[in-house]
Amino acid sequence: MEHNIDRPMSDVEADARARQLIDSAYRPTSYRDDSPVPAYGPTPPVAQQGRPPMSQRATDASALMLTGSVAALSVGGATSLVLYTLGNVDPTTLAVGAAGPVALVLAVGSLLRSVGRAKADAHTEHHHHYNGPVRQESTTVSSTTKGLFAKNRNDVR
Repeated sequence: MEHNIDRPMSDVEADARARQLIDSAYRPTSYRDDSPVPAYGPTPPVAQQGRPPMSQRATDASALMLTGSVAALSVGGATSLVLYTLGNVDPTTLAVGAAGPVALVLAVGSLLRSVGRAKADAHTEHHHHYNGPVRQESTTVSSTTKGLFAKNRNDVR
């Protein structure tokens, strides 16, 4: 049904044109390809960027090795710096200079351990203020462990 632009549409023509537009608007516009897809192809897998896929245990071990290598690098760098600044010296001075960074790392580790113990042994006195009758009870739990395969028995005193 062709419409002449020079004259307006009649009601019958407008109704027919509207039905035609509605019918074309609701036609399906997608296509589904149901041909079978191969289970695998000849293309080899492509390596992705970043760390290769590995188990959680391997990932943890890798992170531990990276951390240890950073620590070893800092100690080795400090030792190299000390040895470089010492220059040509006798073996005794050289040994003292090489032991300096190691002694420093051990001293820092000991200091950190003692700070951790001091926090654990900190004063634990608590002050509570109540208005009204209060029943307060304090218990101490001790534990004894004996043998290769231990059975824990907690005694409340």
